[in-house]
Amino acid sequence: MQAVDFGADSGRTASIRTTEPEGRTMGDEHAHEPDTTVSSGHLVEVVDGVYAWIQPDGTWWLNNAGAVTGTDGTLIVDTCATEARTRRFLDAVQLATDGAPVRFAVNTHEHGDHTYGNSLLPDEAALIGHEAMRAHLLVDPIFDACPPAWEPVPDWGAVTRRVPTIVTRSDLTVHSGTRRIDLMHPGYAAHTEGDLVAWLPEERVLFTGDLLFVGLTPLVFAGSVDGALRALEWITGFGAEVIVPGHGPLAAAADLPGILDDHERYYRFLLELAAAGRRDGLAPLEVAQGADLGEFAGWPDAERVVLNLHRIYADALGRPMDLMAAVVDAMTWSGGPLTTHVCCLG
Repeated sequence: MQAVDFGADSGRTASIRTTEPEGRTMGDEHAHEPDTTVSSGHLVEVVDGVYAWIQPDGTWWLNNAGAVTGTDGTLIVDTCATEARTRRFLDAVQLATDGAPVRFAVNTHEHGDHTYGNSLLPDEAALIGHEAMRAHLLVDPIFDACPPAWEPVPDWGAVTRRVPTIVTRSDLTVHSGTRRIDLMHPGYAAHTEGDLVAWLPEERVLFTGDLLFVGLTPLVFAGSVDGALRALEWITGFGAEVIVPGHGPLAAAADLPGILDDHERYYRFLLELAAAGRRDGLAPLEVAQGADLGEFAGWPDAERVVLNLHRIYADALGRPMDLMAAVVDAMTWSGGPLTTHVCCLG
């Protein structure tokens, strides 16, 4: 066991067990600082039998996931974007849990970095998701053919589309022996229409999915910026002691107010930008090109400002967002394809 302090001045040290990153080679065309190759993914036991899968550096397509084990088997929280990354995650869980059977899995939302590896789950595992999440994953065009919006263009590997067979419109509780896992929807669109968190009330562990991005630019193009802002107070209400975000490092209770404050400032910044842009008759890309990102300029994936503005504009006009137009605008803002390390081997 290794003692790791979850956050500066957190006043809390947790005993965790990790699988250390393997040796890696850096033969790819672009640099990995910090290491973002497949081998950098690692499993952290945050409390006894509860695991977080952390993939540095949390940028495009590099998500976190998790596993909860009880006497009746394991529940998996999300998969990963590619075959290689999902296999590494599931193999690490099997090793850490002494081969406990995977009985259930849940997708926190439909985005491919959390779902494209679903088909690698055991056939007998019951897959759970929100009703809206299932509907969106069924028609996700990026699964079939990823556009050249990212560089290198991701290759998902030998995976097939697998969607939940059990859906909820609100909340659902899963038990593994005496361990309780509450799967809960905020009640409105936030990161997406179909967000679920996984909450362990006894252990005070919260898997937030992409309601939280720690140290990275949040992405809200499939949901609602207003809803994402509302969800911050909802997250506070859990009183979690350990927080596993959808992207970025683990957080402790003492870290959470600062993380939520970062999100709130960013969302209010977006809403103010959009309001001024609409008043001046500017398109989302024009607003983003003229904006001073200030404190948010240094956050990875800063080009998401364009996608988020498209979402605010679409909601204000009461029309669907044109995803491909938004992605093209984000590429224009960035000066080319968006960087991802999801297929970098190591």
